[in-house]
Amino acid sequence: MKRKLNRPSPIAAKPLDEEALLKAFYRWRGSPFIMLAHFYRSCWSRLVGSTVCFIIKHAYVWVLPIATSNIINAITENDPAAGRIILWNALLLIFLGITNIPFNHLYSHFISSSVRSVEAGLRSALVHKLQRLSIAFHNRMQSGRLQSKIMRDVEAVEGLSRQVFESVVSIVLNLIVSFSVTLSRSWIVFVFFILTVPVAAILIVAFRKVIGRRNAEFRIAMEEASGQVMEMVELVPVARAHALERWEERRMRKKLVEVAESGYRVDLIQSFFGSMNWVTFQFFQLFCLIFTGVLALNGKITIGDVVLYQTYFGTIVNQVTTLITLLPSISKGLESVTSIGDVLLSDEVEENEGKKELSEVRGEVIFENVGFAYDSRKDILKDLSLHVTPGETIAFVGGSGAGKTTILNLIIGFYKATSGRVLVDGEDVNDLDMHALRRHLAVVPQTSVLFSGTIRENITYGRPDVSEEELAAAVEAANLTDMIRDMPDGLDTLISEHGANLSGGQRQRISIARAIIRNPRIIVLDEATSALDSISEQKIQTAIGNLVRGRTTFIVAHRLSTIRNADRIAVIADGRCVEMGSFEELMEKKGAFYALKKLQS
Repeated sequence: MKRKLNRPSPIAAKPLDEEALLKAFYRWRGSPFIMLAHFYRSCWSRLVGSTVCFIIKHAYVWVLPIATSNIINAITENDPAAGRIILWNALLLIFLGITNIPFNHLYSHFISSSVRSVEAGLRSALVHKLQRLSIAFHNRMQSGRLQSKIMRDVEAVEGLSRQVFESVVSIVLNLIVSFSVTLSRSWIVFVFFILTVPVAAILIVAFRKVIGRRNAEFRIAMEEASGQVMEMVELVPVARAHALERWEERRMRKKLVEVAESGYRVDLIQSFFGSMNWVTFQFFQLFCLIFTGVLALNGKITIGDVVLYQTYFGTIVNQVTTLITLLPSISKGLESVTSIGDVLLSDEVEENEGKKELSEVRGEVIFENVGFAYDSRKDILKDLSLHVTPGETIAFVGGSGAGKTTILNLIIGFYKATSGRVLVDGEDVNDLDMHALRRHLAVVPQTSVLFSGTIRENITYGRPDVSEEELAAAVEAANLTDMIRDMPDGLDTLISEHGANLSGGQRQRISIARAIIRNPRIIVLDEATSALDSISEQKIQTAIGNLVRGRTTFIVAHRLSTIRNADRIAVIADGRCVEMGSFEELMEKKGAFYALKKLQS
């Protein structure tokens, strides 16, 4: 059996410089063509190579009309050397035909490796930016629309690139050769050819704006539909449980009809555009035949030249027609460049460069008169002050919308206080590198987020170097030992999408094991047991007890019985801390916490 050669990938050989790409986007925002050129800065040598290969491989097509003209003229003029002329022209065409095969392969290699490298690089740049954009940006933007930008819009840019580097380059070279040969033979015919170009320009200008507007409408409709499709898929169990399948179908059908109508309008304008273009240039080709026929009749050109000019004029007509036909695709691609720019040009980025990194984190967290509001809306937090010592467990309770989750988001650094300060180990979080700080922090959300892969991969997420001893300790601390033992492949059991083949309690304990494996100094638990049965809750409470030992812990609790062991409980109401104390102290006080506990009882 032959061994495969480990040749380097032409795509991975020169990855797109993501930082340079982002800088180019900022510099040339509003100029899609210039931004497209910047995508290919690292590929210019390959693009030049593809152009050279195209010229060589396409030479046969350009030489054929000249050879045909030479042979016809030699025969019609009874040239004594007609046989030799036929032979040499035939041999030249055979040679050029054979060279097409290797140079076509090289041409495809240069073009494809360049386009695919940029395609992968663009998607990487989008992922790179999305990982750095603020949580507020992600909360506003539908995940379906972001997915559409990464997949559909980049695919459209890839199509645009091929149109530019394959079709447009081919068109330009064909026009240059056709006009050059024509000018060398007859300036009269050359002038006639030149007069056809303004007609093409007028058609392009007339239709460009309306096609661009229709494509923009279609893109927006597609993005909105993509977002709704993702929502629909996630809501299938809810719709089924409430017998709302028909209602959901009607809701989606309305949106899909809007997309279809938008696409229909694009199709109509493109069809009309193509038809007008075709009829116009067919008439021009007919005029060319009549014009050159009259010149030949008057002895101004030879009979063979009539065939040559008709062939080259047909080439010019076809190339200009192709260019105009490509205009909708190019317009669509440029619209996608703009769409990608919506993400790449967003300024909502968490800036950590140059900020202080904490080499060690003790876990002291202080809120000093903190206020917070989303945009210009009502204040969520008002003058909140709180001092949490290292290793302390503090729980937040209160009604829905009181501001409990907002407090956690400020600790994690997802949002910044609009007034006051949040301090970690005495340092203002606005002055800290939050990316570095989060290495010392673990979050267990209310809804466990698992990805398709093994249990082992989900627990060791971001920590592939974890030893088997550390992994076993995390599994035991998370109360997962019995579950892993019952799994068909143990830790290597595959988890389906979103952990659908696991119970809620199992998913949550895997999230806790993932937190334990990070060995954090600060832990954030956002209603980690709110949606579980009492048996699962008991197992998770044991796991949480192992997780929080010796670590600063913040808990948002829905069930007040689950926070009995917290060092302190803060009752949050209307954005303020209205009560603070241990479980027993607050129950004895018979205030806001006591009233909440009574309601649950």
